[in-house]
Amino acid sequence: MARHLNLVQSDFEKLEKRVLPRFPFCYLIFKSENSNERVFEVKDISHSGMQLALKSGNSEERQGENLKGEIHWLGKSLKVQGSVKWAKENRLGVEFSGQQTQREAVDGFLKIENFASSLKPLHREELGLELPPKLKYWLRSDGPAEIFIWRHNDGELSKFQVLIMENFIEWKDTKGLQTGRVISKRDIDTPLISEDEFVFKLDEGIDDDKIEMAKKLLNNVDVDKLSQEALDFMLMKLS
Repeated sequence: MARHLNLVQSDFEKLEKRVLPRFPFCYLIFKSENSNERVFEVKDISHSGMQLALKSGNSEERQGENLKGEIHWLGKSLKVQGSVKWAKENRLGVEFSGQQTQREAVDGFLKIENFASSLKPLHREELGLELPPKLKYWLRSDGPAEIFIWRHNDGELSKFQVLIMENFIEWKDTKGLQTGRVISKRDIDTPLISEDEFVFKLDEGIDDDKIEMAKKLLNNVDVDKLSQEALDFMLMKLS
């Protein structure tokens, strides 16, 4: 498990890395009006923008171009427009338009309640996913939110991570709580498992807003997706 806890420090900021499993499918997609109506996966999304990726081929968009289209997610849809901030082969970084109507629409789409209702319990055996040996629970809501809960050898919970857009909240046994922000993520797939390496910039102290965000997400999780015992444990550690 040591590979999940690499630490990098500098005089200016404290960064930590985590290697976490990645679900191979994405139901959060963007249909572009620019690129012959090609469909992109939404790899990451926040209130200010999104990162897009094509499964095959390279994107035709260039930095500085305007982009317009529609986000689709589990029966919901949202029309958005913005500008391409960077473009690398099959990936794009898009900043949403600053128009008030657009901001309000994005804020409504990215409600914590929507994340919670669409969380999928990926730890269930019927899905047939290969999980790291000490990962007990794994809930995922495509790009916006993800919950990882780990156990000790004796079955007791050892740590958990909550990712909500670019926000990172973690509790670890003997270490306690810490919060931070995702600053980079890259695929490190192996023949046996799909994984992402995250780099987080840690907050100097605990960010109460991030803690409240995590608590709100957990308070809206259905108990049929995660045991009440695990939910109560996490909420206690966040209090």
